[in-house]
Amino acid sequence: MDNDVTRLELRREYPDPIEDVWSALTESDRMARWIGTWTGEAGVGKTIMLLMTAEKETEPGPAVIRECDPPKHLVVDLGVTDQPAWRVEVTLTPRGDGTVLDFVHHLPKTDWDTSDILKGWHFYLDRLGASLVGEPVPEWDTYTPPSLDT
Repeated sequence: MDNDVTRLELRREYPDPIEDVWSALTESDRMARWIGTWTGEAGVGKTIMLLMTAEKETEPGPAVIRECDPPKHLVVDLGVTDQPAWRVEVTLTPRGDGTVLDFVHHLPKTDWDTSDILKGWHFYLDRLGASLVGEPVPEWDTYTPPSLDT
C-alpha cells in the first residue's frame, strides 16, 4: 500500500481452534451471529453481497474476495458508498488450543474520523469473540471498547 492509505491494526486471541474461528469469519450463518450475512458465489475474484446486520438501516454492499487461504488468511475489499473500497485483511494463527486473529484495515485516506472506524472494528471483533463462546454480543448503543489503541 502507499502513503494514501491509513493502516488500522487490531489483534485478538480467542480460545477456539483456528477452524472454528475461520468458519465464524466465512460462513454466512455463523457470520450472522456477529456481523452480518452474505449472498452470492464465494471464491477469489468473486463479488458477494454483504449485509451488516448489526447496523441499523443498512443495505447489502459488494465485497470482493481478493485472497483466501483457508483457514489462515482472507483479504476482502468492502464497497463503501461514495468512497474507495475498504480493504480488510484477516490472518489467523493457531496458539495452543486457541487462535490469534490479526486484523488489518487498509483505509484510503479521507476526512473520516479513524477513531470511529477503529471503534467499529473493536465492536465487531468483540461481537465475534462473544459469538464464539456463546455469550450475548455487545450492542452498539451501549458499547465501549476496551481501548482505542490498536
